[in-house]
Amino acid sequence: MAGTRQPTDLVVLKGKKHLTKAEIEARKNAEVTAPNDKVKPPAYLSPELKKKFRKLAKELLEIKLIANVDCDALARFLIAQDKYLEVTKKLKEIPLTVMIPVYTEQENPETGKKEQVVTGEREVVNGEHERLLIIQDRCWKQCRQGASDFGLTVSSRCRLVVPKAQPQKPENKYAKYAD
Repeated sequence: MAGTRQPTDLVVLKGKKHLTKAEIEARKNAEVTAPNDKVKPPAYLSPELKKKFRKLAKELLEIKLIANVDCDALARFLIAQDKYLEVTKKLKEIPLTVMIPVYTEQENPETGKKEQVVTGEREVVNGEHERLLIIQDRCWKQCRQGASDFGLTVSSRCRLVVPKAQPQKPENKYAKYAD
């Protein structure tokens, strides 16, 4: 089974596969590269998120991991991250559990009718807290996926292959006598 296609420059630098000059040229012509000259924050981002976008985009541009077509994806990642932080802050304010009254049915001696009477309290999970946890989980999944797409997690960076020049083999000192 074939692995994922790697950029031609990387294949050449690895030196594990011999390609002719014609094959290298053909592969390079077939590769799709997106321009990265207009990486700007979308208008729908808040000023604070635009600042974060510029900072992150600058770092991604340095390692050539972002192109013009990735601007919306990076913006969505930042929005999800912002919502995650907002929900997390709200969760800290809301208690995990709440006390609710416990009712029992008792007969009223004066009227002879059965009535609901509070006989105590019990602790239950706060429904609002539980709802916010679900929203937080969704935001976390969106953040994690976006971070993985841009190489912002340890595991995704480990999968990234950055071309590095192979060290030149030292020249054989006896090569000059071979002729």
